[in-house]
Amino acid sequence: MHSPHDPYVRVRGAREHNLRGVDVDIPRDALTIFTGVSGSGKSSLAFGTIYAEAQRRYFESVAPYARRLIHQVGAPKVGEITGLPPAVSLEQRRSTPTSRSSVGTVTTLSNSLRMLFSRAGDYPEGAERLDSDAFSPNTAAGACPECHGLGRTHRTSEELLVPDPSLSIREGAIAAWPGAWQGKNLRDVLEALGHDIDRPWRELDEKDRDWILFTEEQPVVTVHPVRDADRIQRPYQGTYISAHRYVMRTFSDSKSNTLRARAERFLTSVECPACHGSRLRPEALAVTFAGRTIAELAALPLDRLAEVLDRTGGDEAARVLTADLLTRIATVTELGLGYLSLDRTAPTLSSGELQRLRLATQLRSGLFGVVYVLDEPSAGLHPADTEALLAVLDRLKAAGNSVFVVEHHLDVMRHADWLVDVGPRAGEHGGRVLHSGPPAELAEVAESATRRFLFGHEPGPARPVRAPSGWLALTGVTRNNLRGLDAAFPLGVFTAVTGVSGSGKSTLVGQVLAGVLTERLGADGVSSVTGTGAVKRLVQVDQKPIGRTPRSNLATYTGLFDVVRKIFTGTAEARARGYKAGRFSFNVPGGRCETCQGEGFVSVELLFLPSTYAACPDCEGARYNQETLEVRHEGLNIAEVLDLTVEAAADFFAGTPAAVRSLSALQDVGLGYLRLGQPATELSGGEAQRIKLATELQRTRRGHTVYLLDEPTTGLHPADVEVLMRQLHSLVDAGHSVVVVEHDMDVVAGADWVIDLGPGGGDAGGRIVAAGTPAEVARAEGSRTARYLAAALG
Repeated sequence: MHSPHDPYVRVRGAREHNLRGVDVDIPRDALTIFTGVSGSGKSSLAFGTIYAEAQRRYFESVAPYARRLIHQVGAPKVGEITGLPPAVSLEQRRSTPTSRSSVGTVTTLSNSLRMLFSRAGDYPEGAERLDSDAFSPNTAAGACPECHGLGRTHRTSEELLVPDPSLSIREGAIAAWPGAWQGKNLRDVLEALGHDIDRPWRELDEKDRDWILFTEEQPVVTVHPVRDADRIQRPYQGTYISAHRYVMRTFSDSKSNTLRARAERFLTSVECPACHGSRLRPEALAVTFAGRTIAELAALPLDRLAEVLDRTGGDEAARVLTADLLTRIATVTELGLGYLSLDRTAPTLSSGELQRLRLATQLRSGLFGVVYVLDEPSAGLHPADTEALLAVLDRLKAAGNSVFVVEHHLDVMRHADWLVDVGPRAGEHGGRVLHSGPPAELAEVAESATRRFLFGHEPGPARPVRAPSGWLALTGVTRNNLRGLDAAFPLGVFTAVTGVSGSGKSTLVGQVLAGVLTERLGADGVSSVTGTGAVKRLVQVDQKPIGRTPRSNLATYTGLFDVVRKIFTGTAEARARGYKAGRFSFNVPGGRCETCQGEGFVSVELLFLPSTYAACPDCEGARYNQETLEVRHEGLNIAEVLDLTVEAAADFFAGTPAAVRSLSALQDVGLGYLRLGQPATELSGGEAQRIKLATELQRTRRGHTVYLLDEPTTGLHPADVEVLMRQLHSLVDAGHSVVVVEHDMDVVAGADWVIDLGPGGGDAGGRIVAAGTPAEVARAEGSRTARYLAAALG
């Protein structure tokens, strides 16, 4: 054993994922960066081994009942780890936060603001003090009773319920009513109530129309059905329900997604008339601080909120509470997030923004002596904001913590005290530690893929700038922080859209441009559009997961699984047993293991802790039952085929053209290391994005296609970025257009055209600061991107 004062975390024999019995020593109280190409094993070492072991020890210390669960969850595959302090993980969790969680709840700043209003707010004459709960829309005490704290209510109108007033009720004027027997019953009830169901709707009396659509009454009448020739129907008691009531009831109570979606077509979502979207009850909105309600303060960008709080005086309690709020807002704005407001909902944030909010919250927690394990905190950061991030990591370290970061950003690597480089390549060609030591010493390690980028990386040969084949011009774009913007995108070239976080890049590209090309928005938020005629197809490749459960994987998403099942169904053994394609699917009963229902995992629920997955005790993760696994193709059963990497599968299926096409497209975007059956839940946003791209690349392309990508290099090692860029540039060479939102200056330097938004984020952004070739934008005055781009152009 090492002494308790050993300054190193020592890992021995790590075999998690593709790690090959790795031994590594990492100094405590230092900033350590884990690098390597995608799939090299760096996350398996940092998260899968070191963090997982720290978490296991924490569980062990918590309670005896947890030990049984740990046994089920399984310990990481490692010989031993010594010198390991408790750990805090700030992963870019792929779980989607709910719409009730917001910037305020993630950072817990909302709690402090509510406390301030409760203790130091200005109350109306005679009103009694409210508890801080009364200022939260997520509690019964605070939520607006009209919209239940959601800020919006669903309304319906005659225009929505009766889209074609020339029809009679019998002809189906009331489109919102259910079909089949239920709809006929309602018509018969109306007729029995004395309404004319054969006159066109628009000729009916307004009073009657109003009653039919909106009455809350539910009269019961005896209906005498018209006799059908072949059967006699008896009279029955029928109850009337208005169209409005039917739609509202279906929308709020129906368990069927199809019915709810149908009901939603007849509803519009409007700002709640009672609370005007503030989500709070009137008593809470009657209290002010600095002359504003809590809803008004929560809607301000954080840097403006800080200015307002900074100017207020007040008694001792108010001063203490505002001082606390100001120091905590400062850490968020320091990480380049001052443009966010407290009421901004969590689902609208990028994974990088969410992770940096959590990081800001940790900075204030005052913990010391722990290991922070971070997953690419620079994701989605403009180079100008990366400097602030480094300062924050230094502060965590200065407070006596160890900071372990999985990262691809070269500036972050250069800033490290210690570098652990894993490789040399991905999947089975990786899993070794090539270097663990000061960054400068990596220069001696010949087989490292990181080395050539970190030391004297020469800019590649300059490609001549391509000339556009046409222009797509948008005028008067007004959306989020874009106000009356005019933007022109060249066609037939590679365009990069740049700017600091929050400047409006994703709004312009992901919402407005994508919307114009799919004609979803029409004129909403855009005055006029020219040049779309040349575009035949739009392909939007985002970082949303390819599936939310372990059931979706690479093979199911790309369509490769269908090909594989067909091959297995065609084997002599399967034919002899009469197995059809469904037998080889783990999603339906028959061939799958029924203990885990084909998931390969069973969920272990932990009290007070997030639930975890453990391998299924029966099939041991294979997902299929014994009989299905007895069928083999060229020596492998279906579970073993799903366990192949893309690269190995390309050799295995060399004789099957349909499989080869999918597999080579995946290799072209640098995903040769992924296993075919790797659950979608284990893939990073960058991997999901490249799978979507590969799925597009394997299709035969007809007509001019515009490809929109949002930060495609996120999560990629510079060596992988080169592979991806070759693919994207080859699409442009084939006559298509590529538009990327991007922070990687080497990628921007290789573009034909750059549109730089800014100059700042939020209210300080939303304008085009510069547009032109990379060389022109690098010289632009007032652009925060210019100097970083100039450096990349060398």
